[in-house]
Amino acid sequence: MARVLFINGGSEGHINPTIGVVQELISRGEEVVYFCIEAYRERMEETGAIVRTFDGQKLIKAFISGGRNYVLERINGLLLTADIVIPSVLEQIKGEHFDYIIHDSMFGCGRILAHMLKLPAINSCTSFAQTEASFVSMLEQFHTSVPAEIAKPISDTFQSLTEKVKEKYHVEIHSPYEVFCNPAPLTIVYTTREFQPDGEAFDHSYQFVGPSLSSRTNQKDFDLTPIQGKSLIYISLGTVFNQAIDFYKLCFEALGDTEHTIVMSIGDKVHISDLGEIPQNFIVKNYVPQTDVLQHAKLFITHGGMNSAHEGLYYGVPLLVIPQSADQPIIAEQVSKVGAGITLRMQGVTVQQLREAADHVLSDSSYKKAAACMQQSFQESGGYVQAVDEILEYISQH
Repeated sequence: MARVLFINGGSEGHINPTIGVVQELISRGEEVVYFCIEAYRERMEETGAIVRTFDGQKLIKAFISGGRNYVLERINGLLLTADIVIPSVLEQIKGEHFDYIIHDSMFGCGRILAHMLKLPAINSCTSFAQTEASFVSMLEQFHTSVPAEIAKPISDTFQSLTEKVKEKYHVEIHSPYEVFCNPAPLTIVYTTREFQPDGEAFDHSYQFVGPSLSSRTNQKDFDLTPIQGKSLIYISLGTVFNQAIDFYKLCFEALGDTEHTIVMSIGDKVHISDLGEIPQNFIVKNYVPQTDVLQHAKLFITHGGMNSAHEGLYYGVPLLVIPQSADQPIIAEQVSKVGAGITLRMQGVTVQQLREAADHVLSDSSYKKAAACMQQSFQESGGYVQAVDEILEYISQH
């Protein structure tokens, strides 16, 4: 039995794909010590992992303090989290032995910890992977398009932070790419080459295992009976940027009193009572068992987070993507590229645009066919079982 140190940050999109991986590792005899923020303790303890936490509020505060406008500012924010994550992890594993480390591709200072602990490292990439060449090209655009009086202080901060990391933790950082993508000899990417932009640009050190979907505890108060056999549209803006009362009301206007049954999940930041009168064909909940509902859906209106896009396409559901932030515009673009859906902009979207877009995707069979192709690709890719096959194969060689 090997002991595994698993370092992750704190968001649904980074945590959820690893649940099945951890369960599978444990089922094959590995012992997993999993670091995350306190909010995910219970979820990860249910996998059988030993869960330890670092301060989530301090982590987010440090990350945001780097700035939010440019990618290099976000990289500085990630470097600023080092003093939150690294001392906490080192203190809590003092005197313990580990055989290898799996770290998130973005949060948790994974590459730095792997070098400090001298452990074989595996990168867990829950978003699209990025080659160093494409990342360098993106940074060059930053330097050429942003005025020097803005860019230079950001670059100077990066240099200063990397020097502090070297001085304090004795690990050299050679480029912003190493901070943002945490490269390792093996990177597990939770999508397929078919869905990954420029999928053929990645060598064999990147293993595309497809969506890692694991069974989660279902909400006991959600009755699936009323949606079975219906023309079902499912609406959700995910778990982060879902305080969208105006958008939810716009959905009522666009899709209320149609022949469709609509299930809408609004998260915990909005009260159902704030939405006013709810059309008879709508079922509105703070939470719904998303994968269960998607198995009955004809259309998924989504923010386009990686988890949601994967779950929709895994069940062959065409997508109407309304991206909010982060990598969602890139995911939306890829959904359109493979022909499995279309994109609308949240800003300025009208009742008529939403209704017409929904009708278009539902009536044009090409979207359903493309979603079915992605479904086959996803379901044949192996998911978390394939991920663990790749991890154990790599470790057996090291």
